[in-house]
Formats: sequence, C-alpha cells, structure tokens
Amino acid sequence: KDELANRIKELIFECADANRWKVEELNIQPDHVHLLLQFRPDVSVSSMVHKLKGKSSRILRKEFPELKEFFWGTSFWVDGFFAETSGQCSESAIRTYIQNQ
Repeated sequence: KDELANRIKELIFECADANRWKVEELNIQPDHVHLLLQFRPDVSVSSMVHKLKGKSSRILRKEFPELKEFFWGTSFWVDGFFAETSGQCSESAIRTYIQNQ
C-alpha cells in the first residue's frame, strides 16, 4: 500500500540511478510491479533483476518487519520474473500497458 509502495518506488529509482539505468515507466500493484527500464546492452536482464530484487528485499524486510508472514521464504520478492524487449512490440504499447494497470 501507500508507504510500502512509495519505498519500493524509491528503491527502484535508487538502484537505477546507481547503475545508470533509466526508469521509463513504473506501476506498483498490490502483488506485483510493472517496470519499463532502459539499461546498457552489456547488462543481462537476469543480472538487472537480481540487483533490483536483492538489495530492495534486504531493505524492505528490515524496514517493514510486520510483513514477515507474507515473505516468499526469506525474501520479499518471488524468484521469477517476466521480461520482454521492446523489439517484439512498440515501446509506446508497453508504456500504455503499464500506465493502465
């Protein structure tokens, strides 16, 4: 919800800034996050997701201990993710999808 969603947003932007990535769109839902992110071609998608989820999970578990019963084992995030490149569909279609969630 509000405080948690705001903190997740802050952490995503902090991680993106630290790694010189650009957050194009972000939509935080109660049980998942939609993110359009621009990053260098020398960074793998799995590496980027690992960085985003790893650090934010540690911080969120520390700052929101009341959520412990909802954690996926010892992590805030589930193991999986879905990624799509803008080569298969237009960037504007992805932006519209994220904005309308």
